[in-house]
Amino acid sequence: MNEYFKDNLDNGLRVVSIEMPHLHSAEMACFVNVGGRNEPADLAGISHFLEHIVFRGTREYPSSFQLERAFEAIGGSVNASTDAENTCFHSRLHPGHLGEGAQLFASMLMRPLFSNVDLERKIILEEALEDFNERGEEISPDNLTARLLWPEHPLSQPTIGTRETIARIGSEQLRAHQQRYYTPGNTVIAVAGRIHREAVLQAVQNAFDSWQGGAPPAPRLVSEQPPATPAISWVKDSDSQVNLQLAFRVPGRGDRRCVPLRVLRWVLSWGGTSRLMLRLRENLGLTYNVEANLSLFADCGCFTVDMAVAPENLVRAVEETLVVLEELRQDPVGAEDLAGVIKAYLYDLDFSRDHTDAMTTRYGWGEMAGYLRTIEQDRREVLAVTPQLLLETARELFVPQALKAAIVGPWNTRQRQAVEKALQGFGQ
Repeated sequence: MNEYFKDNLDNGLRVVSIEMPHLHSAEMACFVNVGGRNEPADLAGISHFLEHIVFRGTREYPSSFQLERAFEAIGGSVNASTDAENTCFHSRLHPGHLGEGAQLFASMLMRPLFSNVDLERKIILEEALEDFNERGEEISPDNLTARLLWPEHPLSQPTIGTRETIARIGSEQLRAHQQRYYTPGNTVIAVAGRIHREAVLQAVQNAFDSWQGGAPPAPRLVSEQPPATPAISWVKDSDSQVNLQLAFRVPGRGDRRCVPLRVLRWVLSWGGTSRLMLRLRENLGLTYNVEANLSLFADCGCFTVDMAVAPENLVRAVEETLVVLEELRQDPVGAEDLAGVIKAYLYDLDFSRDHTDAMTTRYGWGEMAGYLRTIEQDRREVLAVTPQLLLETARELFVPQALKAAIVGPWNTRQRQAVEKALQGFGQ
């Protein structure tokens, strides 16, 4: 049985169908290949702003209330997200209403009214305030490390933009951005659930067949590595905890080490017995939760470790995290430990078959990003991972010159000096 089906419309729109007959619902997702890295510095956040403004009304549904009510009438709950490379509009819907769902998304992507821009700007500015403290200082570790990882590149800009750029964006800029990037050749529509390929294709053809548009400009590629020294962004904040992120710059999703990196992430933080959780939480009580995360873009990526700790635990938490990372660079993961991680990873792959959003992301986003991987392909490659491969990957990528950090909270000078010393000593 095919894991998915792909069809191309004459206008270049790609349609991905994932038949899941054991379910009783469907998910429709529209992936548009535009995000923060496509934006000039003076219009940072425009992709996210456009995602918001589409919900403010379309030619057929002039208000957000009418649009939302139309989705609810077919079992829907429409939402959207924007990241560095992608904007996604998605909704659950009843399998019997694929045609109506496709027409609704076509109205949003092709015929937005660009109304209530100033009102939506106020909402976005409220959302952006979450990343700033009372003194107007950036406190998002993700944004702070991005500036260190990709200096002077669009990837260093916050996806939501800044207060200055959000204030600068108007309906004229939004229309131009929509016309440039919201085109059929730049979009993938994926539908998963109790559906049939033929019905999906017919619904999408009926709704999107008239859509036209050229190829958008390619995003700017990331240049060579930033300065080959550890770098830290320190921000004082009046919180009860210190938020900490360690970030390694790694290659993009086409690199041969992507699968080993995903397994290393699981080795570090897939559950309570993973290395970071076991050492920092269970054995030392330094944090409530610690996570390793992996973000892979077309030409670069980052591997991060995130946690929040009491100020008195900051130095020890950094030191112990570096010890765990150094162990991965020096000693192969034990065969028994690796077998347990791979088993959990394979279970997770199986569990994903029950979730329509996981399937539309795997095959729809994967098609859009040029990184479409079947579950069977993932299974084969994960089973081929060895302790030696993990050791080589850790040694090649968890290196001092690729390490950056962001520390936000009530730290003091003594702690800053101790943390900087620990980071300078990593890998020596």
